[in-house]
Amino acid sequence: MLDKARMNDKERAALGSIAASASLTVAKAVVGLSTGSLAILSEAGHSLLDLSATVLTYVTVRISGKPADAEHQYGHGKVESVSALAQTALLFALGVAVIWEAVERLIGMQPHAVEATPAAFAIIAASILVDFFRARTLRRVAQQTASEALGADALHFSSDLWSSVAVLIGLGGVALGYASADAAAALVVAVFICIAGWRLGRRTIDTLTDTAPVGVSERVAAIARRMPGIVGVDRVRARPAGAVLFVDLDVDVSRTLPLDRVSAIKERLARAVRDEIPRAEVTITIEPRALDDETVRERVMMIAHNRGVAIHHVAVQAISGRLSVSVDIEVDGMLPLAAAHELASGLEDAIREALGPEVEVETHIEPLPTDVLAGRDASAARIKEVGAVLAERAAEIGGLDEVHDVRVRETPEGEIVNFHCRVDPALSVRAVHDLVDAVERGLQQRFPTIRRVIGHAEPGRNG
Repeated sequence: MLDKARMNDKERAALGSIAASASLTVAKAVVGLSTGSLAILSEAGHSLLDLSATVLTYVTVRISGKPADAEHQYGHGKVESVSALAQTALLFALGVAVIWEAVERLIGMQPHAVEATPAAFAIIAASILVDFFRARTLRRVAQQTASEALGADALHFSSDLWSSVAVLIGLGGVALGYASADAAAALVVAVFICIAGWRLGRRTIDTLTDTAPVGVSERVAAIARRMPGIVGVDRVRARPAGAVLFVDLDVDVSRTLPLDRVSAIKERLARAVRDEIPRAEVTITIEPRALDDETVRERVMMIAHNRGVAIHHVAVQAISGRLSVSVDIEVDGMLPLAAAHELASGLEDAIREALGPEVEVETHIEPLPTDVLAGRDASAARIKEVGAVLAERAAEIGGLDEVHDVRVRETPEGEIVNFHCRVDPALSVRAVHDLVDAVERGLQQRFPTIRRVIGHAEPGRNG
């Protein structure tokens, strides 16, 4: 919706400029012919040139507003740069023509009689007012929409304003009896026109050759370095295309981060860049990096993740200066042992390759739990029986109390028991785990039909 509104502003500004150029062209031509003023006729020709430029601008902003397609996958924004380049050529052509005409008049090679009538003063004064307000409006819309074509038009008509001022001064000089006054003023204005053409041409060529806007890459890199989770910025590239600034950003994150976290970092970074540079369209490439402070356990977990192997209970030991790594790997319970062993051996080889051939690696193969295990609640009597044994076992061990929320489910693989209990909140996680584990083992010893016990420890009420 916002892009459409901006395009409407651009088109309205271009259409208004066309109407003004057409009116001035006709008016100057009529007055010039009636007074025999070559200066005003030249201004009429100048206005005709302006009319051609504004028509070109109108066509350009309509084309540049089209969405990206199969042939123009980055949009049509650079059409405005092509238009601005054409207007640059028109500015230089106008400047050279004015200089040539002014020199001929000054040296007397081609003298011209100029009649300074009230109508001549009136049309030039009107032209100055029209060009002033037209240039101001075009400049404002160009800044709001980042339109190079409208910016070129604004610069063009600013130059036209000074050209008209020169003609007005020349008419005044002619009225006072100085025949060469208008030619001298026109020569000065021609220099300004050429300077304006050079500035516009340089800016347009920078856009067409994908010259990065000054300071943009540094700003984007600074935003990325401030973003939590980004550990390095490898490359930033930026190039303008009409109203859009395309930004390509390559950054590094820790390779231990999960994919959802990486995706969130990417979204936050793109949003941060757009907040600071609203017209930016950002493409972010994220590379995983092994950090210097990455632990052995994190490296082992990452190796298994990259190989698509589920592991748990990673134990890392230092034995007489030599590392020993043991892991439990989970495989499909119906997988033949030969295939499971090959999978485990591949993981062991990958760990040794990453950590060094002298590292001792052991794997324990376990069957993966069923994704969805069908079951049903046990009877109230069974739940009461299991709960009583849990409370009894907790009292024997000590340190656990208030066994509650006991659930017993019957499944084809055996019973599964869940329970909650309370412990001293000051105990360490390791100590609490040992207490709960002792209760779980005691329950399974009493009831061999229980396949698994999951105990959830909560801080005691006094905590």
